[in-house]
Amino acid sequence: MALRGKAAQAAGCLIAISAFCFVASLSPCYAAGPQPSDSAEAPPSPAALLENGFRNLYELNFKGARADFLSYQERNPSDAMGSAAEAASYLYEEFNDKGIFTSKFFLDDEKFLHGAEGSAAENRNPAFLAANSRARAMAKATLKTEPNNAHALLVLTMADGMESDYDAMIVKKQMAGLGLMRQAEAEANKLLAIDPDAKDAYLALGASNYVIGNLSGVKRAFLWFGGIHGDKDRGIEQLQLAADHGHYLKPFAKIMLALAYEREHKMDLARPLLASLVNEFPSNPLYAHELSLIDHPTEP
Repeated sequence: MALRGKAAQAAGCLIAISAFCFVASLSPCYAAGPQPSDSAEAPPSPAALLENGFRNLYELNFKGARADFLSYQERNPSDAMGSAAEAASYLYEEFNDKGIFTSKFFLDDEKFLHGAEGSAAENRNPAFLAANSRARAMAKATLKTEPNNAHALLVLTMADGMESDYDAMIVKKQMAGLGLMRQAEAEANKLLAIDPDAKDAYLALGASNYVIGNLSGVKRAFLWFGGIHGDKDRGIEQLQLAADHGHYLKPFAKIMLALAYEREHKMDLARPLLASLVNEFPSNPLYAHELSLIDHPTEP
């Protein structure tokens, strides 16, 4: 049972989570007031709300991100991406608080295999669960009438991937996390069959392949008999596709890929990824700190 739990926990961690990138680059629009001197800025478009929200998210301004995502939901109540983005903000905030998206956590097998500090009850995040369940239900409702709707499939992949992360790393329900990981993989494969340009789907596939590929031979064999396979090299290739060509999950794929390269002792490949994140999100101290660890490895 211990072997099963550890294998499931490692396999379920860090799978596609999150909905973290930018939807569009829009020029600001202005609405003229009654007099030219009293002109006022028009409310941001829905796409701009998502753009601002995801930028706030990556800058670790979680309250600002959620304000934008909630405004987006008010403007677009039928789009499940609004709830998925809100869920991502809660999960990313908790992962940031627990230090999960760092080399200190990711490169330490003991921490990686046992998840975040704290009990399941202490770590429970009802706000994340509510928003994520709402996103999943909306996406499934769309897919009932439009089974090949790529947008709904993307949301579903994100929702199942995020909850897989939550189960494995936060509340330590390893088998539940593993089950959701398998669902996210199946949804990602279906999405890519419908839309080969949906490169975000490669995050779920790449993270799964890489994590399982890093397990010991015995643990990997256990999962193999359960129909779950892993290929570390293929995982890195898939993460690279998401990091190079992804949309919603591109920045997250970059940090995942950078940590994978660090784990493989390929600092020359990790560094440019971190440098690009620092350049794009200068207010996020996490990216700058991880970059400094590569540039100054002897410093604490």
